[in-house]
Amino acid sequence: MTTAEAGRADDLGRAVVYMILAAISLPLLNASAKYLTSEYHVLQIAWARYAGHFVYMFVAFAPRRGAALLRTSRWRMQLLRSSLLCAATLIYITALSDIALTTAAAISFTAPFIVTALAPAVLGERVDLRRWTAVAVGFAGALIVIRPGHAIDLAALLVLGSATASALYQLLSRKLAASEPADTSITYVAITGFVLLSFPLPFVWRTPETAADVALLAGLGLFGGLGHYCMGRAFELAPAPFVSPFTYLQLVGATLLGFLVFGHLPDAWVWAGALIIVASGAYILVAARGRAGGPKTPPRRAGRRAHRPQA
Repeated sequence: MTTAEAGRADDLGRAVVYMILAAISLPLLNASAKYLTSEYHVLQIAWARYAGHFVYMFVAFAPRRGAALLRTSRWRMQLLRSSLLCAATLIYITALSDIALTTAAAISFTAPFIVTALAPAVLGERVDLRRWTAVAVGFAGALIVIRPGHAIDLAALLVLGSATASALYQLLSRKLAASEPADTSITYVAITGFVLLSFPLPFVWRTPETAADVALLAGLGLFGGLGHYCMGRAFELAPAPFVSPFTYLQLVGATLLGFLVFGHLPDAWVWAGALIIVASGAYILVAARGRAGGPKTPPRRAGRRAHRPQA
């Protein structure tokens, strides 16, 4: 762990607020993408998501930060992180054409479990037994939604692959947060995805024919940019094992949109799994707050430095 990481005070409450905003934006992104897969190629949909993201990030941040927006001392990690999210997005949209939103969201919730498993090795962050237990319970809730006894098809496996790429993206987000502003990191995400997906675009392009399609394609960038900016800010403010389980809240948005837009009515198993997932995230918040407000340090003696315990 770097000196900057060790010395930074975490802000758990604000991190939760950002994750809630992300949990609203990202299901809207996925529902729009699923709707568009019936008419447009997956590559064009993913490109529109990054093109809009690219425009919105520069409108929001370039006037204030100028060229400093792109200044980074860790460009290799920025490009790797951004490429992982681009791959996760492309794979996920491919799967959405053949899978219900709620099922896809549930399978994608293996990502926080992967993050927690790798965080000690990748980030040097300590994960206590209570958090391990809570994350495992949340993962069990996702399995209740999936019901592994049912046939698992290629689309489900694609979502699992997307979740793995997303978990690695989240780990690198936390690693970069010690030295890179969230607006710089999310702008690199937009640029990288836009450039990578622009190469094959001419071979699959189809001109939108309706105003509704134009609005949906444009909205992909807004929802994606806002969602991942909020997620980046959350990882900047709190440890990865604490933040990641709150991605489970996206299941609520996916369930509502799946019913309202596609007529997929969740059954009792989905509601039971969702309740377990949300309860697990709430428990992690309480446990982390209790740890942050744990035993107080004794008064400092003159001439000696006080040591702040690691989060």
